[in-house]
Amino acid sequence: MRPSTVSHRVEFLRHPHPGHPHLMAWGIRIDGTDLRVLVAEATRALWDQELDEDDYTRQEREEFLPRQHAPLHLDDDAGGTRARAHFLGDAQPALRDHHTGAMCLLGCPCGIDACRPLLAMVRATATEVVWSGFHQPARPEWGELPLGPYGFPRPAYEATLATPTPLAEDPLAALG
Repeated sequence: MRPSTVSHRVEFLRHPHPGHPHLMAWGIRIDGTDLRVLVAEATRALWDQELDEDDYTRQEREEFLPRQHAPLHLDDDAGGTRARAHFLGDAQPALRDHHTGAMCLLGCPCGIDACRPLLAMVRATATEVVWSGFHQPARPEWGELPLGPYGFPRPAYEATLATPTPLAEDPLAALG
């Protein structure tokens, strides 16, 4: 039996989708840090190997990193039922890897969630929800990213999912 990983705090956010302000998005913070910032740190060295210094300045690369993904749109219903099911591991087939069962936690900045997502395994039990095995399917050569696992107490997880923090804009909008 594996030890519990419940030691993190998650916060779900609702705000206009970056780049598509007519859509509402579901953002995520883990322990107070936007998940996109955590992904940026986890992928910095990988991107440094791919992004040509002749084509991208250091500043352009730094601006790109937290924007490689966007909060999920999820085409949600008014009550948030689909989003709650999604984040508890019951993702729609288009937002799930049919080989591994991993699901989208972040989408593509183009506005199509499944285009170039961040995937992770989501395991929900009666007492906890655990996210692990983060990867980017568009870059299989990267393998599993050095991110997580993140375990959350299920009651707190469900509470923030039921009442996400409303924001007037994407919390990373000030970065660009």
